[in-house]
Amino acid sequence: MSHVLLIRLAAPLQSWGVASRFWQRDTHSRPTKSGVIGMCAAALGLPREPPPEAPEKDPLAELASLLFGVRADHPGKPVRDYHTVGAGRYPLRPRDLVTDHRRAAAAAVSVDAETGDTFGRHEVEDWYGAPKRISADPLSGALVSAEVRRNAMITERWYLADAAFLVGLQHTEREVLERIAHALEHPKRLLWLGRKSCPPSGQLALGIMACTLAEAFASVALLPSPSDGPPSARDGRPWAWIESERPVPGVGPVMDQPVSFHAMGPKHAARWETGDRVTIDPRARDWDIIL
Repeated sequence: MSHVLLIRLAAPLQSWGVASRFWQRDTHSRPTKSGVIGMCAAALGLPREPPPEAPEKDPLAELASLLFGVRADHPGKPVRDYHTVGAGRYPLRPRDLVTDHRRAAAAAVSVDAETGDTFGRHEVEDWYGAPKRISADPLSGALVSAEVRRNAMITERWYLADAAFLVGLQHTEREVLERIAHALEHPKRLLWLGRKSCPPSGQLALGIMACTLAEAFASVALLPSPSDGPPSARDGRPWAWIESERPVPGVGPVMDQPVSFHAMGPKHAARWETGDRVTIDPRARDWDIIL
């Protein structure tokens, strides 16, 4: 028998990156499986990499096997953040003198005059930002900055404002979902909705049902709106995307199946899902949850 854990993802801002780069951070129109599984892994306190004594043990094996679905009860509104990085004058760090010879020369008088056991506070007049693109010199091995310019970098960051999604995780073993539900309400690490600046609000775990994802989405009412605005799906037929166990006619590929969350860069594979509107049972009761 299949069981489904329902999770409420709502906050003033969410951001579920798909192909983000440093200067342009996009967001999907809905939560991604990689982002949700990563949040569950953080709640459970799982490591990013297998332990050295058991390199064959994959910390994500159990979570990655879950079937994933998401219902867009309140899709939210895309919001663009105009962001600058690297502007402003900063106190020098010892690292700045090592990686940037020009800055070291400009600060030499102040640094040489410093006494005591601490580095102290030093600033260079009309010198802004921090060293960028630091790497080891191929000849000497010393850390150097490949970009000594101090111009601010302008970036674009996209968010979903006032969105609320109902996520479902399906598994045959109820005990697995119970552990995840408990961890989401008692997380071992900080949780966020796609980006560290987007913490979730209110209750996350909404209970476990003995059914499939499609049956769960059709049998529970729309989530309360995270804002004072009107419901986003007035006709009771929100869009939902449900993962398929195999590629069959009518499903499409999505490249957000988590393979690893290695510190040097995450890896993803393809999975398959269907997208359709869900007709909610008119007898479904309203939610009694903490907002």
